[in-house]
Amino acid sequence: MTVDTATAAGATSRDDAGVVLPVGIIGFGWMGRAHAQAYARIRHHYPHISPVPRLMVIADEVTDRAAQAAAQFDVPSTVADWRQVVDDPTIGAVSVTAPNFLHRDIGCAVVSAGKHLWIEKPVGLSAGDARAVAAAAADAGVQTAVGFNYRNVPAVAAARELIAAGGIGEVTHARFRLFSDYAAHPDGALSWRFQRDRGGNGVLGDLASHGADLVWFLLGEIDSLVADTAIFVAERPKPTGATAGHQLASGGERGPVENEDYVSAQMRLASGARCVLEASRMSVGAQNSYGFEIHGTSGVVRWDYRRMGELEVGQGSDYQDLAVSTRFVGPGSGDYAAFQPGAANPMSYDDLKVIEAARFCESIADAGSAVSGSGVADAGRAPSAGATIADAVRAAEVLDAMTTSVREGTWVSPASMR
Repeated sequence: MTVDTATAAGATSRDDAGVVLPVGIIGFGWMGRAHAQAYARIRHHYPHISPVPRLMVIADEVTDRAAQAAAQFDVPSTVADWRQVVDDPTIGAVSVTAPNFLHRDIGCAVVSAGKHLWIEKPVGLSAGDARAVAAAAADAGVQTAVGFNYRNVPAVAAARELIAAGGIGEVTHARFRLFSDYAAHPDGALSWRFQRDRGGNGVLGDLASHGADLVWFLLGEIDSLVADTAIFVAERPKPTGATAGHQLASGGERGPVENEDYVSAQMRLASGARCVLEASRMSVGAQNSYGFEIHGTSGVVRWDYRRMGELEVGQGSDYQDLAVSTRFVGPGSGDYAAFQPGAANPMSYDDLKVIEAARFCESIADAGSAVSGSGVADAGRAPSAGATIADAVRAAEVLDAMTTSVREGTWVSPASMR
């Protein structure tokens, strides 16, 4: 189906801030809060952006949590049923930050209602789920954004430019890591994240999806891979109430952990380079230890999320004993200038979500400017630089290939998952 652009943008209005885009958030745990903060800050860093998102409704089945959030963020309405957001004709865009098993149903409903969609990764439990949302969005002609926030880091953008310009020669091999300790405690609550039918493939969808996106963003297509996974804590205590984040639930009845704590994959890239991707939610002593190391025929580039604004770079013709220096990124790298005036001023995770929100709004504006004489949005127009549902499908195919590789004990091509 096609959607009239005016409908797709909701009942927009104009005030002192310009064109206003009424938005809603479905699911208000930690990530829902991150989206709300991003919407609230967007004009601080992108003063000329239009449309300007305005949060109008929060949907969460935990009504007290929704009410507290509405009071904090000055949101006029809360609902317990997400369908009320989808059915509201005044809402033009929706953030979906609900658990993974709800992504497909909610995502498809949102876009089919003609609303633009900002949805968190991994967009469902499988590549099939992500493709379903992608197909519905294409039919509706609406814009999408997906929460692959680490590609928004200015240092990552600088690394991408360096690699593309041949700054380290031809890439030979790389290593990407995503290590966290959020599930290291054996009394971590058995939330939906640990259940196969609700959380999907565990740390693959949670962390390795980011890695798959970064590999593609920096190095290109993955030709084939072989993977290994493990569950290190077989049982966890069941929570007695609603959970947010990674809470403990000691003393309760214990149930089985159904999905992966750890994954490693060896990859052959289409370029001929080799890559290792490793992710764990149970890395004791590692708090958000995310990063990459990429080697080329004449250099190396390294990045650590915990030192977000730095790159370690070695370049030259020495080959052996090559000196590596630290570079502080600054204005001119990615969206850095929207946040800080000079190099070495730190940025934060929340800043990355503001960049994501800005690119989402820019894609909506781009689509609006590409309306044909028939009044129908041009769904084939390339969106702005942010990650879209197409990126979620690509990453999900990599995760499905990992799962298939573990089951069959062989190399698998992500393309075969299509």
